[in-house]
Amino acid sequence: MAIHRFPIQLRFGDEDSNGHVNNVRYVQFLEEARVRLSLLPLPGAEADGRAETFRSITAQSGSTLVARQVIEYRTPLTYRQEPVWIEIWVSRIGGSSLAYGFRLTDADAETVFAVAEADMVMVGRETGRPLTLSARQRDILQGWQAGPVPFRRAAEEAVN
Repeated sequence: MAIHRFPIQLRFGDEDSNGHVNNVRYVQFLEEARVRLSLLPLPGAEADGRAETFRSITAQSGSTLVARQVIEYRTPLTYRQEPVWIEIWVSRIGGSSLAYGFRLTDADAETVFAVAEADMVMVGRETGRPLTLSARQRDILQGWQAGPVPFRRAAEEAVN
């Protein structure tokens, strides 16, 4: 499954003085989706009797750091008791980097509150320098790949 979808429960305190969910919370939603995806058990993979995850495979050599995030806000999000949903997929794979795409929606995905992209860099735990993604990491990421983020600016630039 290339695109994964997770519920996000809003809190009343997520709203700011303008009456909508504060932009800082969106960055936390992206983080939540990345963590949840990295902790999903990988099909048929077990190490020491535990299911392997992207995080457990990555932790063997290093970690991933956020290099850049872009968020395009589409519709104001206000507090509600029902969860919103965040979709996450891999939008790009580089030598030592990858990018995750995101879409924050209501339950039926009719309303899109935001789209986003986070560029991540794999770095060595000891050196902090970029590490080349392993063949195993690439295989996993390719299974999660689902194309570019549908930013409005990119669509407008393609037309012009």
